Amino acid sequence: MIRIEVKDDEVTAALAALSARLANMTPVMQEVGEFLVASTKDRFGRSEAPDGSKWAPKSPVTEGRDRRPLFGPSGMLSQQIFAVPGPTSVEVGSNRIQAAMMQFGGTRAAYAHLWGDIPARPFLGVSETDRAGILAIVGGWLEGAAAGN
Repeated sequence: MIRIEVKDDEVTAALAALSARLANMTPVMQEVGEFLVASTKDRFGRSEAPDGSKWAPKSPVTEGRDRRPLFGPSGMLSQQIFAVPGPTSVEVGSNRIQAAMMQFGGTRAAYAHLWGDIPARPFLGVSETDRAGILAIVGGWLEGAAAGN
């Protein structure tokens, strides 16, 4: 498994404040995970990375019927994004075999089975919009905890 950790002081502080008020953070992590899954899937439609940059176009060899990057014949990579919430974190990813190659890219020199170099097309990560959404989710839970809900 490949892990990308996102560390943000403001998000970490908000989660710590909420954790001090809640015995079980899993429902919060589940909501954050669902939000990030939806956001990641939305980025596929825009062919863009979490930082807002556009993905490299497909090569003519792989273009086929769909010209959008990361959309193969089955479209499974864009559909099989999932979240695994826990009491202190949430993991968002895909179990598709091509996920890591699409996220990080690869060269034929390093991976002899490739028909050519594959540029990185990051689809996992947290955008500025995602960051604001996470803070809003945590803020909502903080308000509820403060109100005793």
